[in-house]
Amino acid sequence: MKIIAVIPARMGSSRFPGKPLAPILGRPMIEHVYWRTNLCQALNDVFVATCDPEIFESVEAFGGKAIMTSSSHERASDRVAEAAIDLDCDVVVMVQGDEPMTHPQMIDESLTPFLNGVEQVACVNLTAKITSQTEFEDRNTIKVVMDEDGFALYMSREPIPTRQIQNFGQIPAFKQVCIIPFAAKTLQEFSRLEPTPLEVAESIDMMRFIEHGRRVKMVETSFSTHAVDHPPDLELVERLLRQDPLTQQYITAIER
Repeated sequence: MKIIAVIPARMGSSRFPGKPLAPILGRPMIEHVYWRTNLCQALNDVFVATCDPEIFESVEAFGGKAIMTSSSHERASDRVAEAAIDLDCDVVVMVQGDEPMTHPQMIDESLTPFLNGVEQVACVNLTAKITSQTEFEDRNTIKVVMDEDGFALYMSREPIPTRQIQNFGQIPAFKQVCIIPFAAKTLQEFSRLEPTPLEVAESIDMMRFIEHGRRVKMVETSFSTHAVDHPPDLELVERLLRQDPLTQQYITAIER
């Protein structure tokens, strides 16, 4: 099975313009995501998909591989689908470009259903328990509820299950962790599906699949990450990466 990773990145983030090139430990954020993803031994190759020449040039400058895409995409998954259309592979793993704490074992975890031959899986998302009321209320955290077989029923930026539950944690709450493998043919199918009302309302790619009746398998991860949604997140992530043994591993390798 040939597996590639594609990291979508664009300069025009409404919450944080220019985010992929924001410096962390003296290197652009997209570089950290790229090299940490590249440490996953299950992957045959890693690419950045972008519509911005600045990102393309930055990736090539640090020795990575980049693919230019259209600037018209509203969803990261559509950008990844365009980038992957001519790539020879069986599985495409989308790794979000604002997750510089991505761990290669998280990618291994997300691939488990494909490697185990789970049937009727349109794609896989990682998920993790939400551990605080603040995170539960944060609109940048995509919440997910699942059926008893671990397939997503719904995803929302609003707190689900309902915030009317008296005590947080009375019913476990889960979030989407943005590592998403697709079967290559399924990814192209996604890009051909019409955008759906709840996808647009929630601004969540996976709702397109769910509304069209496809099944999205959720796999729980034990790894804790912190996405960069706003400029203040950079200081926290930089501190966490400085303490992470994995950081020195890839920085040492690329400086040789």
